[in-house]
Amino acid sequence: MKTKITEIKEALTCDGCAHSRRDFLAHVAKGLGAVALAGFIEPSSILAAGRAAGVVEDDHTSSAAENRAINGKMNVRLVFVTPGITTEEPCWPNIAYNFSPVIEKMSNTLTNECPEINFTQSIVGSAKQAENILLGDKARGDIDGYLVIHLVSKVHNVIDPFVGSGKPVLYADYIYGGTGGFLGSNSAMLRKQAENYSFMSSGNFAHLVAAANCLPLAMGPGGYKMFVDSVTKVRENIVANVNADMTCVDDKLDLLSIDELRKELKTKRILEYEKGWDDVRKETKEELGIEIIRRPFSELNDMWEKADKEQAMEVVNRWKKESEAVVGVRDLTLEKSARFYLAMKEALKKYDACAITVACLDGFYSGQINAYPCLGFHELLNEGLVGACECDTLSTVTMVVMSTLAKGRPGYISDPVMDLANKQIIYSHCVATNKPFGPGGAVNPFTIMTHSEDRQGASVRSTLPTGYMVTTLKMHPGRKEILLHQAKAVDNSTEDKACRTKLVAVPIGDFEKLFTQWDKWAWHRVTYYGDLKQPVFELADALGWKVVEEA
Repeated sequence: MKTKITEIKEALTCDGCAHSRRDFLAHVAKGLGAVALAGFIEPSSILAAGRAAGVVEDDHTSSAAENRAINGKMNVRLVFVTPGITTEEPCWPNIAYNFSPVIEKMSNTLTNECPEINFTQSIVGSAKQAENILLGDKARGDIDGYLVIHLVSKVHNVIDPFVGSGKPVLYADYIYGGTGGFLGSNSAMLRKQAENYSFMSSGNFAHLVAAANCLPLAMGPGGYKMFVDSVTKVRENIVANVNADMTCVDDKLDLLSIDELRKELKTKRILEYEKGWDDVRKETKEELGIEIIRRPFSELNDMWEKADKEQAMEVVNRWKKESEAVVGVRDLTLEKSARFYLAMKEALKKYDACAITVACLDGFYSGQINAYPCLGFHELLNEGLVGACECDTLSTVTMVVMSTLAKGRPGYISDPVMDLANKQIIYSHCVATNKPFGPGGAVNPFTIMTHSEDRQGASVRSTLPTGYMVTTLKMHPGRKEILLHQAKAVDNSTEDKACRTKLVAVPIGDFEKLFTQWDKWAWHRVTYYGDLKQPVFELADALGWKVVEEA
């Protein structure tokens, strides 16, 4: 019986066949994908396998760098993107996260399992630091390529200098860590179609090792295309080997007609405290009839100061009774959160609004608000109203439109994570409803915890239902576009990194395509339970908008 190692060696060496380099590439990638999925990497290298097959040949007219890659080892700078070994500010994975064991394990594994590569390690915390490293590399001329692993979400725009070096670059996400910086930078680079660039985003580190072993191909006869095509094939093989049952639980939707919806939207108002991500107030009013009112933190904070403490404690006692547990959150913090909920209710009443969005991080860290609104948003969503995170105007508009359409079903705003290992997208945030089918629908368990990034305040981990189809979208009145994908909810992750609620789903459609829109639409998405694709297209047709299917 053939062992797994024998099967992989045969796939790599292609004994007894006369394939073109393109065919060989497919076999190489197939072998790598199989190895990665098995959880280990075959010690023999891609280039060695290619030479054994007579496909990759030594070229004595090549440059010194090419000869170093083919006859010796490729010199790759391994770059970890983080401001420091320990995170000192609120961010993903979380504040005070120690990267020492992570970096040590990654470095040792890559060194041991990439036999054709010499690694030189660096830590980069900004684009400027990346540029300084590149200046030194250019002066010495001893680096042939770059493997950049994004560890921390707060750092942005570090990949461009490395790609601009003209050397082969492999960019990877440390999921639940660097995702916020990775997704936008990666999609922007894919849009530029840089010929020397490829990427990996997987919770299984063996997949990154498999992709890293493709780097030396850039130095051989196939050049950058061989490297990029190989890594693409590795990703495709990972996803192809994931078999998920996509049968969904029956979920009956009660929806307004599009005419009723458009009429109802003209009565809706959104409150912004203070300034939204996108100023689309004019376009939202013109296109949808929804009015957006911007108010200062001071107004909301004044309402918080005046909130009835006795009434707030009644809300606290109910939260404690209804939740599965309260973890690491004091009663005083819960009382502050309850008063913030009452303040938001007062603001909604004052302006006859159905939705409120608060620049919570800016307000809390600057001391302009005295509590996180997470528990208050949770409560509003359960009541059929809209509480939306971080003053993200586009997501708030989306929630108003879709919750009106679905007669009170709440949306779940999140920072998604992409995991090739299981062909999954994980919708992650520190607040969520526990009534995803509407105020009168089924209730799911939830836990009250600290806000994850800074381990302060109070937030919610909602254990959302699985087995259902979910529709994820975002609307842009200025561009007259609606972004949309669908997935099957399959799990809830409790990993203690990134945000508290993590709804795990398997997307419907082209997983590779899901990496392409983050630079145009930012990180947030809004997820609804139910198959809402057809009514979204009907709404777009009525408005004269375009639907962008991101999968």
